[in-house]
Amino acid sequence: MFEFIKGTVEFVGPEYIVIENGGIGYQISTPNPFIYSGKMETMVTVYTYHYVREDIMALYGFTTREEKRLFTKLLNVSGIGPKGALAILASGEVQQVVSAVENEDEGFLVKFPGVGKKTARQMILDLKGKLQDIVPDYFPNLFNADQFAAQQVPAANTSLEEAILALKALGYSEKEIKKISPELQKEKLSTDQYIKKALQRLLK
Repeated sequence: MFEFIKGTVEFVGPEYIVIENGGIGYQISTPNPFIYSGKMETMVTVYTYHYVREDIMALYGFTTREEKRLFTKLLNVSGIGPKGALAILASGEVQQVVSAVENEDEGFLVKFPGVGKKTARQMILDLKGKLQDIVPDYFPNLFNADQFAAQQVPAANTSLEEAILALKALGYSEKEIKKISPELQKEKLSTDQYIKKALQRLLK
């Protein structure tokens, strides 16, 4: 229904953002909402998927069409809903997910929140050989630290707190987060950089 929404970022929370366009605020759930925290009141383009079921109607948004394509394919896997698909995409490494499916790497896939061995096997069964159209146009620099080097880095404590909220929203437990927190506290990063680093550690 909606290919994309172009507007200004009015709100950023741990689970969704609000994009204002034409006097209407669109609530859009995204894999990592806090990547928009440095873009408040600026114009952005969010590629959207309109999800409709009997008991829910929601908008899900992505920074690239490749992310959106992978999201829609993940929804076709038995046992994966919108929240699970967002958690898988939260690392931003589309190529990694595609590679894991194509190489039947269950060990990598089960590291995502909510993905057990059964779901990992189902992902491979349902998606292997069907993701080639996603990879060629994908450039994995959405969360490259260099991309944000010129941006002002918020206070470390605030950024880390926001990152932890985002990780909890993605389904990670308090125990998992505490395990990697000491390492994160040693660095001074922006919220999105903390999220990226945390996900890299959690997926190891």
